[in-house]
Amino acid sequence: MSAGFEKADTSLKIDGTSAEADLQTALFDVVCDSLSAAFIIYDKNDHLIFASRQILDFFPLPSEMLKPGTRLRDFLGAIYDTGVRQQYDIRQGGSLSREDWLSQKIASHWRERFESVERHGADSWVRFVKRRLPGGYGVTIISDISEDKKREEQWRSDLERVQLTEDILDNLPFPLFVKDRNLTYVAVNLAFCEKYQTSADEVLGRKSGDLFSPEIAKRFEESDRHVLETGEMSISRQRQISRDGIERDIISRKHRIGKPGRYFLVSTTQDLPREGADLEEFDRASAITTSANQSYRRAYVPLPSAVERREPAAMEAIVPENFSGRKILVVTADLAAETAALRTLSKYGFESCSVRGEDEEERFLEIATSSGISLDLLIIDNQMGMRCLELSEQYGIPSLVMDGFQLANELTFQIARHFNRNSRSAAGADADWEISTSDDVVGLQVLVAEDNDINQIVFSQILEGLGYRHMIAATGDEVVRLWAEHRPQVVLMDISLPGFNGFEAARLIRQMEEAGGAARTPIIGVLTQAFERDRAECVNSGMDDVIMKPVSPDMLETIFQKYLVEDAARVRASG
Repeated sequence: MSAGFEKADTSLKIDGTSAEADLQTALFDVVCDSLSAAFIIYDKNDHLIFASRQILDFFPLPSEMLKPGTRLRDFLGAIYDTGVRQQYDIRQGGSLSREDWLSQKIASHWRERFESVERHGADSWVRFVKRRLPGGYGVTIISDISEDKKREEQWRSDLERVQLTEDILDNLPFPLFVKDRNLTYVAVNLAFCEKYQTSADEVLGRKSGDLFSPEIAKRFEESDRHVLETGEMSISRQRQISRDGIERDIISRKHRIGKPGRYFLVSTTQDLPREGADLEEFDRASAITTSANQSYRRAYVPLPSAVERREPAAMEAIVPENFSGRKILVVTADLAAETAALRTLSKYGFESCSVRGEDEEERFLEIATSSGISLDLLIIDNQMGMRCLELSEQYGIPSLVMDGFQLANELTFQIARHFNRNSRSAAGADADWEISTSDDVVGLQVLVAEDNDINQIVFSQILEGLGYRHMIAATGDEVVRLWAEHRPQVVLMDISLPGFNGFEAARLIRQMEEAGGAARTPIIGVLTQAFERDRAECVNSGMDDVIMKPVSPDMLETIFQKYLVEDAARVRASG
C-alpha cells in the first residue's frame, strides 16, 4: 500500500493526476462506503494523499479541500472555520484560538495512536481514530457513533430507572411482592424479607405451594387468579401470630398491573392496629400533630442512618383455617411448660395430651399404633433424652424440639409455621426455582443464569411464549447446582453473577462433565456489550456461543434451533 501512496504522490507532482490515482481513489471510496466511515490519508510531510467524499457528511467543507496535495493544516483550518468545532468547544466551557486549536490537532495527528469522541450537535457523536505508521504516513478514520451513544444513554437511563424503582420498593415500610401470570414470585421488597426473615433468593422463582400449606396456597391462588383474570382489586383480612405469640390482624391488597398477555400481580400487606391503638410508627415518632377536632394525626418518624442495620421484624406465620382434628403429643417433664402448651393447643382446636418421659412416650405410641390412632406431631422438650427423638423417627411421626421457654411462649408460632410450610413436602412441592407453564415436565430444556430481576422477567416471558421448560438461577453457585440436578439441554449464562461469575460457573460445569463422563451441555454466554476480551473469555471458559442483550424471541429461537436440534441429533446418533 505504501508503494501505491508513493506513486500517487509522484504522479501528483508530475502531472497532477493519473488513471492509477483515480482508480485508487475510487477503490478507497467504495471501502469507505462499505464501512460507513470517512478516511483521511496523509504523508510524512502532512500533505493529503486521499480524503474520502464521506468527509463532507461530517463537515460542510469546500470540495477542493479534499484534493490530494492539500496541507493537513489547511484542511483542519477549514474545519475550524466552519464553526462546528467552535460550537463544540463553547459547550465544553471555553474555546481555543485558531492557532492553539490547530497546534493541538496537528500534535494529535503525530501521535502513534490517538482516539477521541466529540459531540457535534444535540444528538450527534463522532469518533476519531488516528494512527501514524512507521513510514511516516498517517491515517484518520471518522465514524458516526450517534446511534451507539443514544443506545448507551438509553441503557443508562433504563438502568437508573430500574435502580430507582428498586430503591422505592425497598424503602416502603410495608411488605410488597409481585407475581407473574403463572403465580410465580418475581419480585419482593426489603420489608417483605425482613418481616418473614428470609431472603429474596429463597422466595423468587417459587410459588405459594412451595411456601405454605396446600389449604392456604389454594386460597391464595384462588384470589390471585381472580385478580389477574378480572382486574378487580382483592382485599382480605387474616390473622397472624408473631414469634412472641402476639396475634394481630393484617390486611392484604392485590392489584393487577401490566398489559394483556403480560399481566403481573402486585400485593401489599399492612398490619391493622389493635382497636383504639395507633400504628407502630406513632410509637417511634419524633413529633406528632393532632388536629383540633381529632380528624387526623400526623407523625414524623426518624429513619435509621445508612450505617445502622434495622433489626428484622419477628417472623410471622399465618394461622390455618382449622386445626380441629389434628393430634399432638407433648413430651416434657416441666410442669409449667406442659400446662402452658396444653392450654395453647386446646385454644386452637388440637387434640393433645402429654407424657413425662421416654418410657411413657414409648408405651403411648405402642397403644396409639395398635389402636389405629395416627399422630400428626410430637413436641419434645430439649431436656429429654435422645430416645424420645428416636421414637418419633421409629414411628414415622414428625417432631419439633423446643426448650421450656419456647413451649411456654412460642408454641403457637412454631406449630403454625410447621403446618403451614413443612407440610408442602407431603404434597410433593419440591420443584424449587422452576418456572414452567407445562404440567408434564419431562425434562428441563433451558437453564437461565441471570441475577437482574427485570431481565429474569424478560427471559421468563419469552421462554414461556416460546413454550420451553425452563428454570432461572440468580447466582453462579445456583446455576452449577441446578445444572447438576436437572441436566438442562442448554444453559444461557450471564457473565456478571454474584458468587461464581459466569466464566467460573461454565468452567465448573465443564470440569464436572469431564469428571463424570457426562454429555456436553451447550452453554451460551449472554453479554451486555460486544467486548472482544469478554468473547475470548467466554470461549476460554468452555462456552459454545455468545448472544447480546437485550434478548428477543427470534434471537433465542435461533440459538435453540441450532443447539437443541444438534443435541437431539447427537442423542439419536448415540442411540
